[in-house]
Amino acid sequence: MYVAGIDAHATYLVVGVVSNTGQLVQQPTRIANSEPQRLVDLLEPYRPVEAVVETSPAWPWLYELLNQHGIGFVLAHAKKLRLIAEANYKTDEIDAEVLARMRVAGLIPEVHPKSSDQREQALLIRHRTRLVRIRTAAAGRIHAELHAVGLRLPRGRLLTKKGREALLESAWPRLRTEQRRLAETHLTLIDHLRPMIGALDKRIEEVGQAIPAVELLRTIPGIGSFRGLLIATEVLPIDRFPTPAHLVSYAGLAPTSRKSGLAPVRHGSIPAGVNRWLRGAFVQSVLSHMQSDPDSWLARYYDAHKKRIGWQTARVAAARKLARATHAMLRTGEVWQQRASTDERGELGTQHVA
Repeated sequence: MYVAGIDAHATYLVVGVVSNTGQLVQQPTRIANSEPQRLVDLLEPYRPVEAVVETSPAWPWLYELLNQHGIGFVLAHAKKLRLIAEANYKTDEIDAEVLARMRVAGLIPEVHPKSSDQREQALLIRHRTRLVRIRTAAAGRIHAELHAVGLRLPRGRLLTKKGREALLESAWPRLRTEQRRLAETHLTLIDHLRPMIGALDKRIEEVGQAIPAVELLRTIPGIGSFRGLLIATEVLPIDRFPTPAHLVSYAGLAPTSRKSGLAPVRHGSIPAGVNRWLRGAFVQSVLSHMQSDPDSWLARYYDAHKKRIGWQTARVAAARKLARATHAMLRTGEVWQQRASTDERGELGTQHVA
């Protein structure tokens, strides 16, 4: 068994091969990305071989190429590869060799490589999200100019017809020339973005209808096509997570824990450097769930802890419960249950936040 370490870049890659005993059998070699067959030919004599690649914009095409030729693929978490990131002397050749040696030693922090379909779904989700952020930023810039002259419109009103009318009737006469120009250009930008976002919403609806897991997640009050597709894209296949706790940890919803010496375990805040898309989806879904079904067991769980620990911590705790329920639904294929299980009912009255 051989391991190939590949340090991939935008226009080229460097590959070196190490045996299972740690011997460097192929000196690091630079190959242009325009010569994929040369990479396959270089690895051919070392079969069976698996390639280790760091997370970067270049990994998807390598994943498709190597899978097509029956070469194992391991995706390494770039931020957790401290041995490479903190090295005092770095070259592409050294990085490629170190990747291979770390794999032989069992020290590679692996990341699940999304399939081509999942990458397309993720791109669709992120495309819409970024357009919405641009629209929100444009509306926020108009609000800032309204605040500068002592006016205020409720959040989101600029995206409605009544909000536009209020802006023209009450605010327009008080705005100066450059403020009006800014408002006009930003309103024009918002108008251009509206049909684009609408078209993406329709596309998300179409894609989600073809995925059973998305339709299953939509039975949860407060989760629609967008968040259903987002969650399904990030967690499937669900057997990647043996237990609900694994999914909770992956989503970054479990608090950090530290222990040193004889001191007791100390629990801290939720960690950074996790899947922020998935964590955001679960946390935001708690709010929309409360609005859609305020009498559900999840809403009662949130209310039971909000006054004691604050709404921020209670919302994360509820998101943790939602992630556990999501794991159970995707594993068993059962729809959302309006009643909590025995364990969940018991926790509603306790002083412990799971």
